[in-house]
Amino acid sequence: MINQRNYDFKLLNLIADFLNSSFESVITKQIEDIAEDGVSPELALRIFMGEAVGLDTFGADRAFFNEYYHKAIKRLNPDEFKSDPYYKNVKFDGAKKGEVELCMSSYKKYEPFVYDDISVDFKGMLIPEIGFFEEEFTYPAVKENGVLWMSVTPNEINTMKRPAKNAHGKVLTLGLGLGYFAYLCAIKSEVSSVTVIERNEKVIELFNEYILPQFPNADKIRIIKSDGVEFFKSPTENDFDYIFCDLWHDVSDGIPLSNELKKHEHNFPNAKIEYWIEKSMKLYR
Repeated sequence: MINQRNYDFKLLNLIADFLNSSFESVITKQIEDIAEDGVSPELALRIFMGEAVGLDTFGADRAFFNEYYHKAIKRLNPDEFKSDPYYKNVKFDGAKKGEVELCMSSYKKYEPFVYDDISVDFKGMLIPEIGFFEEEFTYPAVKENGVLWMSVTPNEINTMKRPAKNAHGKVLTLGLGLGYFAYLCAIKSEVSSVTVIERNEKVIELFNEYILPQFPNADKIRIIKSDGVEFFKSPTENDFDYIFCDLWHDVSDGIPLSNELKKHEHNFPNAKIEYWIEKSMKLYR
């Protein structure tokens, strides 16, 4: 008999298999075709995502499908993300620095994506948070040689809400990205300074030239060009109050990097330290 945790990871693997497939070119038409039979776009996407990876959604796998997929896949309101202060106030206009470009990318209509950290329901079930919009949704991004590299998506917005809320005093963050977390910290009256560790010189140049000038309280932000892990390994004279570590793309590279950082937390004895997508990483450690 399969226990609940096996079902949980079965769902995570099925969702991952679908999201790693080449579905983008057909997703809008597929959902519209299924919805013609009178089902909602939400149910249509659940059916398509299930059957595309081999589930018999109305037969042998119906109980599993009904139990898990309706909890995991949800329609989102784009206005909730468009009202984010960074999203509203920071504009990306195609500026380039060598092969690196600031641009807008997008999710297609009905395109599913991970929009938050894994949740656990009242029965202890692990639920991946998969969302979609009923319209095309654009978001700020950086491409290198035409390949998407960094972005500010609903996932970044949701997974950084709590860390940004906790930030106070003198803040240290490992990883610059597009400056989203630094922005959220700098606009807080409870934050006096934001020190960012970033090793990629082109990212720093793009940020300083095109993005930082759009920030309110930009004078609070200081960038140090350094490797985040190496910076964390050495004691520092800076006495930080809050540290947020965000040097990884997902759980697979986040676990070894965060494990290495945790070995050196003693170098910052007075700081509250948090790690991006820590909840998800704990499930795989």
